[in-house]
Amino acid sequence: MSETWLRIVENLGDRLGGPINFRFILQPIVAAIFAIVSGWQDAKQGRSPYLWAIFTQPANRAALIKDGWKRVAKVVVVALILDLVYQYLVLDFHPGEAIIVAVLIVILPYVILRGVANRILTLFGIGK
Repeated sequence: MSETWLRIVENLGDRLGGPINFRFILQPIVAAIFAIVSGWQDAKQGRSPYLWAIFTQPANRAALIKDGWKRVAKVVVVALILDLVYQYLVLDFHPGEAIIVAVLIVILPYVILRGVANRILTLFGIGK
């Protein structure tokens, strides 16, 4: 099992310098833009920060996750496709690694920045 994790970590590091590496800049920026817009909408509607709400509002958790997925699904799909193309060109085929990359460069920035944008906009009264 540790051999698999070592391969994953090594392959993730190799992606930064390989072909199609522009996605490590472009896709997080797109995810950040979507997160800021969503955070602004959350602030205007008086909602709690996104990630905090997911953990503290079990009754709304499914709806929150569905809303977040709707907003970034296309960017995640593009991240998956680009990583699979990269794997085809450079590596052996490991679809699990493509999922890890999509989570790291799209979903993680979106989830974090949506709540941060909400909090900042609420703090300065910009969202209302």
